Amino acid sequence: MPLDNKNNGAADAVKTGTSTLGNAFGGLSKAVGGTVGAAGRGVGDTINNTTGTKAVGDGLQSLTGGVEDGANSVGKGVENAGQGKKTW
Repeated sequence: MPLDNKNNGAADAVKTGTSTLGNAFGGLSKAVGGTVGAAGRGVGDTINNTTGTKAVGDGLQSLTGGVEDGANSVGKGVENAGQGKKTW
């Protein structure tokens, strides 16, 4: 019986599993980042409007925006890694 590269059952199963996990963890990371970013924008706007001082509210928005961007980047990297794509 000739051997060929068409039967990759185990490799395909592993790739499917890692892709599923990568998508799940990547999506979770991006969702958490989005939640933190949205909360920071909301609280920052409230601080700016309530106190009339933009420095604190803008600083909070900048900080949580950075967390959101970082979480999105990590999430996308995890998804790509799960699909066997280069992450750098």
